[in-house]
Amino acid sequence: MMDPNLIYIIYGDNPKSMIERILNEIGLERDIPSRDSLIGIKPNLVLAKPSSSGATTCPQLVEGLVEYLKSKGYNNIVILEGSWVGDKTQSAFKVCGYEDISKKHNVPLIDLQKDGYVDYEIDDITISICQSIMDVDYLINMPVLKGHCQTKITCALKNMKGCIPNQEKRRFHTMGLHKPIAYLNKVIKQDLIIVDGIIGDLNFEEGGNPVQMNRVIVGKDPVLVDSYVAQLLGYDIEDIPYIGMAEEIGVGRTISSDENIKELNKDTTPMIIPKTSLVEELTKNVVENMACSACYGSLIHALDRLGDLGYPYGYDGKIYIGQGFKDKKGKGIGIGSCTKGFERSLPGCPPKAKDIIEFLKDSF
Repeated sequence: MMDPNLIYIIYGDNPKSMIERILNEIGLERDIPSRDSLIGIKPNLVLAKPSSSGATTCPQLVEGLVEYLKSKGYNNIVILEGSWVGDKTQSAFKVCGYEDISKKHNVPLIDLQKDGYVDYEIDDITISICQSIMDVDYLINMPVLKGHCQTKITCALKNMKGCIPNQEKRRFHTMGLHKPIAYLNKVIKQDLIIVDGIIGDLNFEEGGNPVQMNRVIVGKDPVLVDSYVAQLLGYDIEDIPYIGMAEEIGVGRTISSDENIKELNKDTTPMIIPKTSLVEELTKNVVENMACSACYGSLIHALDRLGDLGYPYGYDGKIYIGQGFKDKKGKGIGIGSCTKGFERSLPGCPPKAKDIIEFLKDSF
C-alpha cells in the first residue's frame, strides 16, 4: 500500500501517460478494498470553464484514471461534483469534457447540487454534507493546483467544499472559510489525492491567468499535500490557516522535509500556453532560454507573491532561467540548477516559489 507520509510527483505534458505511470508506481489497486468498491472521483469543476483556463481539472487526467481503474477490473466508478453557487454543475460537466468521459466509459456523473444531505456534528460545529459523497467506499480527490482570492490557495482540503449543498457553501463564507474547511475534512475521508498541477490559475479560483506547471502530485494525506502545495505557490504554511487547523484536529500532518517527496522524473517540457497580460508584466525582465514549465511557473508565482508582499511589482533587473544557460557564466541572477554559473543562482530542479521569494527579496 502507498506510504501516507510520501508525496509522489511526475512532470510532463501528457496527462494520460503521466497518470498511468504514477498510479503504477504507487500500486493503486492494492489500496482499494475490493473490486466491488464504489470508487468516487471528485474533480474541481468550480464553474463551466475548460481546464486550459486554469480553473478546472484536466479531463484527460480524469479519463486516464478511469481507464487505469477499469484495466485493473474496477468498474463501479462515479464522478461527483457540486459547482460553486453561481454556476450549474451540469454546465460544468458539459463544458469541461466530463459528459464525453461519462458516455465513453459508462461512468455516472453525480450532481451534488441536486443531492440530499446529512448533518454531521464535529466538536462545536455542525456541517451539512451531500449524501452521495458519504456513500463512496474509496474517494479520489482531484483538485487543481491554483491560487484563490480569499484563501490564497485551493487544493486538496478546500476541494471538499464541492461536497456540501449550496446553502452550506454560503454559510461557510459567513464562518470565515478556514475553520469549516478544516472540520469538513475531519468528516470526509480522502483515500487518494491526485493534484492536477498541469495548468492552474495564478491567484484566482475562476481562472483567467493560467500558469503551466506540468506536474501531477499524488498523496494520501491532504494536509501533507496542501502544506507542500502552499510552498510551491510561494506561501508559508501559516499563511493558509485551514492547513494548521486541519493538522490540529488530526486530519493529517504538514510536510517536515524533502524526504517526504519522491520525484519520478524531471521536467523537460517548455511552457507553451500564451502569456496573459499580467504574466507578461510579471516576467518583463526575465530572460528565458528553454526554461522548463515547472521551473518557469514557480518563478511566475514567486514574482506575483512578491508584489503581494509589498515589493515593487515586477523586478527591474534581469533574471535568467532555462536549460539554455547550462554551463554558461553570467553576472545576473539565475533561477534553477541550470543557471549555477551565474554570480547569484538559486539551485533547484525545479525550485519552489517560496524558495525563489526568499532568494529574490534582497534584490529588490
